[in-house]
Amino acid sequence: MTETIKLKSPIDGSIYAERPVATDQAVNAAVERAKAAQAAWAQTSIAERGKYLLAFLEALLAMNDEIVPELAWQMGRPTRYGGEKGGVEERTRYMVALAEKALAPYVPEDRPGFRRYLKKEPLGVVFVIAPWNYPYLTAVNSIVPALMAGNAVILKHAAQTLLVGERFAKAFERAGLPKGVFQNIVLNHAQTEKLLGSGKIDHVNFTGSVAGGRAIEKAAAGTFMTLGLELGGKDPAYVLPDVKLDHAVANLVDGAFYNSGQCCCGIERVYVHEKVYDEFVEGFIAETKNYRVGNPLDQATTMGPMAQARFADFIREQKAEALRKGATAHIGMKVENDREGSPYLAPEVLTNVDHQMSVMREESFGPIVGIMKVRNDEEAIALMNDSPYGLTASIWTTDTDRAAAIGDRIETGTVFMNRCDYVDPGLVWTGVKETGKGGAMSVVGYENLTRPKSYHLRETI
Repeated sequence: MTETIKLKSPIDGSIYAERPVATDQAVNAAVERAKAAQAAWAQTSIAERGKYLLAFLEALLAMNDEIVPELAWQMGRPTRYGGEKGGVEERTRYMVALAEKALAPYVPEDRPGFRRYLKKEPLGVVFVIAPWNYPYLTAVNSIVPALMAGNAVILKHAAQTLLVGERFAKAFERAGLPKGVFQNIVLNHAQTEKLLGSGKIDHVNFTGSVAGGRAIEKAAAGTFMTLGLELGGKDPAYVLPDVKLDHAVANLVDGAFYNSGQCCCGIERVYVHEKVYDEFVEGFIAETKNYRVGNPLDQATTMGPMAQARFADFIREQKAEALRKGATAHIGMKVENDREGSPYLAPEVLTNVDHQMSVMREESFGPIVGIMKVRNDEEAIALMNDSPYGLTASIWTTDTDRAAAIGDRIETGTVFMNRCDYVDPGLVWTGVKETGKGGAMSVVGYENLTRPKSYHLRETI
């Protein structure tokens, strides 16, 4: 009997899509096609690659009216937000435009009688394992620069967003991309591990859990492939006394609860200076109560269900533990179907929290946030660094120099000031500690998808 991957919709629990798992023979054939196609693709000029990628973008954008409700059915994001069209277009156009400069050879100081330069060669076959929470944006982060750099790409998308991989494949087909340069395949965990250990993959890019990252490192051990791993996060915010309070409240509430809190760089803990603590908390609670939780296909819904019921149950457990240890819950929103075993979950704001509670230490990845009062920068910095993760941290102040100085001391991949939850394609997207290794976007993203090759040519003898 053929094994299949089933996509259970968080809207109503129905099976929204089901696809057969690729056979081992089909996987091997896909890898061979990728290797054969990559050799010719690497000889294609960067400008020509860019034309294909921009045609792909236009084809994908043309599908947006179909993609938006598909996303709601697959992972629960409300249709009112219009999908991921804006970010996909921004990142794709930026990385295509950057490619000529980022991939240009480096020429060191002149040495008479010698021609010396360093080229950036494609790695070969890049395996992208994409997540469900931002299924287009996170995939684009790797796929676009990998192809622009001359690599072939094999995509395995998350089971929760199976149809996204098919959309990518269709867009590349409409763009006329040479066959084999991009392929979407459906794999189970065992096949994924086998492919990683086969020695036929040159680079893997994975966005997901810490446990998933460890499993990938283990599966790839001994192959010497390069790894790009974006794993867990527990992103903090620090609100200083000179903050523009209304701006901070509105943006931090959105940063905590957009996409039902299922954001890699979502705000999960907030530290507020004692001078503005009471006013900030009051505003934060009031803003949170404006959310309307419900069916994501309803235009009035501002927060849909979480992607899976087990994710919502984990948030319920974190909240219950925090309350047992003395935390105070402030929202108490009544939401239909908000019960154990359901993906529908109301947002929650907790105060009287501390770092003995899971909600302030372990990744939540859901609509819950803890707010702590702090006395000064020293206390805030210590608390922000008291985490096994380090993806982003945001600082809310009118003093840029102070924000930069605080940022220098925070263990994180990105420092924001007066904004959060955003990927700037001109800056590297990376993390420290258990958040992972490698980096996407910017010139650094291209460096991670190429290998240096030196040319030392003696012109005279």
